[in-house]
Amino acid sequence: MGPLPKRKISKGRRNRRRAHHAIGAPKLVNCVQCNQKTLPHRTCPHCGTYMGRLQVLNLDEDET
Repeated sequence: MGPLPKRKISKGRRNRRRAHHAIGAPKLVNCVQCNQKTLPHRTCPHCGTYMGRLQVLNLDEDET
């Protein structure tokens, strides 16, 4: 038989440990080119730029 806890973890101690487990809202920044909200350190899904570099992604046409 494996190791077992010696004492019951109280509800207060358990809840204090879980106080930081909540998921927060995603942080958004403005794109430098199109001024749309986007996630930081990611390519802008609206204009395709990253850190001022033009056309990192080709968003003009579908490649099907």
